[in-house]
Amino acid sequence: MNEVVLALAMIGVAGVGAQWLAWRWSLPAIVLLLVAGFLIGPATGVLSPTALFGDLLRPTVALGVAVILFEGGLSLNFQRIGGVEKAVWRLVLLGAFIAFLLGALNAHYIAELSWPSALVFAAILIVTGPTVIIPLLRQARLERRVSSLLRWEAILADPLGALLAVFMFEGYLVYHGDHGFWVLAIRAVAGLLIGGVGGWALGRGLIWLFVGGRVPEFLKVPLIFVSVMGAYALSDLVLEESGLLTVTVLGLVLGNSRLASLEELKRFKEAVTIILVSSVFIVLTASVQLGSLAEFGLEDLAFILVLLFVIRPISVWVGTIGAHLSWKERLLVGWIAPRGIVAVAVSGLFARSLVEHGAPDGERLAVLSFAVVVAAVFAHGFSLGPFARWLGLSSHTGPGLLIVGASRFSVALATKLKTLDVPSLTVDRNWGKLRLSRNAGLANHYGEVLSEEVENELPLENYSVLLAVTDNDDYNALVTTNFGPLMGRGEVYQFAPSEEQSEKEKFRRVVTLGGRPFLTPEHSYNDLETKISEGWFIKASELTDTYGWAEFQEALPETAIVLMLIDPTKKLRPLNGTKPALPIAGSTILSLVPCEYAAEREKTS
Repeated sequence: MNEVVLALAMIGVAGVGAQWLAWRWSLPAIVLLLVAGFLIGPATGVLSPTALFGDLLRPTVALGVAVILFEGGLSLNFQRIGGVEKAVWRLVLLGAFIAFLLGALNAHYIAELSWPSALVFAAILIVTGPTVIIPLLRQARLERRVSSLLRWEAILADPLGALLAVFMFEGYLVYHGDHGFWVLAIRAVAGLLIGGVGGWALGRGLIWLFVGGRVPEFLKVPLIFVSVMGAYALSDLVLEESGLLTVTVLGLVLGNSRLASLEELKRFKEAVTIILVSSVFIVLTASVQLGSLAEFGLEDLAFILVLLFVIRPISVWVGTIGAHLSWKERLLVGWIAPRGIVAVAVSGLFARSLVEHGAPDGERLAVLSFAVVVAAVFAHGFSLGPFARWLGLSSHTGPGLLIVGASRFSVALATKLKTLDVPSLTVDRNWGKLRLSRNAGLANHYGEVLSEEVENELPLENYSVLLAVTDNDDYNALVTTNFGPLMGRGEVYQFAPSEEQSEKEKFRRVVTLGGRPFLTPEHSYNDLETKISEGWFIKASELTDTYGWAEFQEALPETAIVLMLIDPTKKLRPLNGTKPALPIAGSTILSLVPCEYAAEREKTS
C-alpha cells in the first residue's frame, strides 16, 4: 500500500514539476515529461508502473485518455474553427485515409511488419494526439487558422484512428475464422451508433438537466465525470475503443451549448486534464523496458523518417487540395503531427492481442509507437515555434496589450504604443466611448468583453497583457478575474483599490478577485482623465548604458507618473509606483508628464 501511494505521489510531482519547468524555461512540456518519465522509470528503476499497478494500469490509463479526449471535445467551439471547416474535414477524412494507406505500406515494406500488424499500426498512427498538440499550441502561439486546424485534427482523428485499428484487427480475426463477418458488422454498427448517437443524446440530456435546474451547481462537475466514464465503459463493452468516439462527441455537444456554467467547467476540466496528461505520459514512459529499446533497429529508424518526412506531407498536401489554405499553412501542417498518449496506449492493447492471435511481430508495435512519439515530440516540439515564425504564421511578432475601457487616457496610451510598434487593442461596450479610439485610427473592438461571442472574435493569442481601465472598479475586477486563467494571473492589471477601502477588503480583492494593481490608488480613472484633458501627455524614455534608471528619475518631473516598462523584447510590465526589477539598457519607460513639458514632448514623441 505504501509503495503504491508513494508511486502515485511521485508521478504527480514529476508530471506537474515537468510542466512547471517547461513553463519556466520556455521548453515544450511534453519533452520534459518524456525525460522525467524515462529518468524515474527505465533509467533508474525507481518507478515500475507495470509491477506496481498490475492489471489496473491499462484501464486506469484508458479512463484518463477518455477524460482528456472529452476535455478536448469540450474546447472545440464551432464558432472558433476560424474559417477552416473544409480543411478540417478534408484532413480528418481524406488526409487520414491517405496516411493510412501509405502508413501500411511503410510498416510492411520498411519496418518489415506482417500485413495484420502493419494495417493495425497504420490505423493507430492516423492520430496526432491532443495531449501533445494542445500544450505545443499553448506555447507556440500560432496564427488562429493554423492553430484551429491542428487542434481540430488532433481531437477528431484520435477516435477515428482507434476505431479504424479496431476494424483492422477485427477484420484479421474474421479472415482467420475467429468469428463471422456479420458479427463484426453488427458490432461495428452498434459501436458507431453508441459512439456517435449515444454521445450526442447523453450530451443533450445533460444540457436538459442543467438548463432546467434539475441538478444543483455542486453536482454538475461530478455528474459530468461519472457520465464520461460511464459512456466510455458502455461503448467499449460493445466495441473496443468506440468509447473514445462517445466521449469526444459528448464533449463537442456540451462545448457548443450555451450553458451558463460552461466556462467554469472548462477551467476545472483544463486543470484536471493537465494533471492527467502529465501523469499518463509519466506512467507510459516509465513503463518502457530498456530491453525493448535495445531491439530498435535501422529499419525502425527508416520507418520513422518516412513517416515524418514523406507520409505526413503527402497526406496533408493531397488531402487539403481545394481547402483554401495557403502554401505556408499547408507546409506547416504537413510538418507538425506529433503522436501522444492514445497512440501508445492503443498500440499496447493491440500488441498483446495480435500476438495471441497468431501475429508474433505484434509485440513490436509498443516499442515502435513509443519511438514514434519520442521522435515526433522532440522534432516538432522544438521546431514548431521557430518554423512558424520563419513562415510568418506566428500569431504576433511581440507581446501586445489588450485594453478594456476606451477613454482619453487609454487612447493616449495606445497611440504611444503604436509609435513604438507594440500592438494594442481597445475593447469597450460603449460605442460612444470607442469614438475616441476610432478617430485616432487605433485598433478597437465594440462589444462586451465578458461575453462568449466577443471572446470568440478577439484574437487573444496576439496579446500577452490585459489592462482593465474603465471607470468601474468592480467591472475591472470582474474582467481581470475572468481573463486571469486565460492570460495568466500575473498578466492582468486593473486600477489599484481606492484609499477608502479597508485593508481587509484590499487583501480580499487582490487574493481572490481582480488582477495586479496598476498605478497607485490616488491615480484613479478620473485623475488620469483630468490630467489628459489638461494637456498631460505620455512620454517614452529609452534606457541606455549611460542613461539608466537613476538618471531617468533625476530627469523626470516630480509630479510625473511612471506607467509602464517595455523591455528590449517588447514585453510589457505595467507599474504600480514601485521601481521595476532590474530595468536594463534597451528598455523603454512610459510616463505621464505635465503639459508644461510640451517642448520636450516635441523632441521625444
